[in-house]
Amino acid sequence: MSLLDPALEAALSADRATIFGAIRMALPGRTVRLLVGSGFVDFLVDGALERFTGEDEVVGTFTAIDTLTDGFGDEAPQLSLTFTPRDGVAAAQLSSVAMQGAPVLLWLGAIDQQTGRVIGQPLLLFNGLLDTAKLSLTSTSRKVEYEVTSIFEDFFLSDDGARLSDSFHQYLWPGELGCAFVTYVAQQIYWGTSSPDGVRR
Repeated sequence: MSLLDPALEAALSADRATIFGAIRMALPGRTVRLLVGSGFVDFLVDGALERFTGEDEVVGTFTAIDTLTDGFGDEAPQLSLTFTPRDGVAAAQLSSVAMQGAPVLLWLGAIDQQTGRVIGQPLLLFNGLLDTAKLSLTSTSRKVEYEVTSIFEDFFLSDDGARLSDSFHQYLWPGELGCAFVTYVAQQIYWGTSSPDGVRR
């Protein structure tokens, strides 16, 4: 069974598809809805119609996205997003520690070339939280790079995400080496998906 909306899946299966990426960041005091590219698109988010545009009055424009990586061991999935703020004030605001923990959503969708409307419901690719910001300034440009971690990062803050590893064991009991010399503790365990041997866990 596909995770894609049937209409979106049909559009992506066609010979040619006009795709887009959309980013939503619920920053303190305001929500940013950016389109990867120019123009605008409208689609439903939690039952409400929202508009995503190519430029934001504070964040500016989206310029780059790092490869979305899966987590393993003691790490949750994460990605890197880069924006070009409009001015120095906006850049300082975006790199403020107050932004840490803001929810971030990333979608992939398709547009009907004849009507300009979104086809079906875009696929939610990533659900995460802003972690750290890096401000880079040159004589001709400025950019803010955000590291975004998955919402599953929160599992590591409670027993819900307890894992069998030496680092987590010592996080709970510093200096206790009960898992330091145990074999297979570092072995990756696949859950919710098929392992390379084809066996679903």
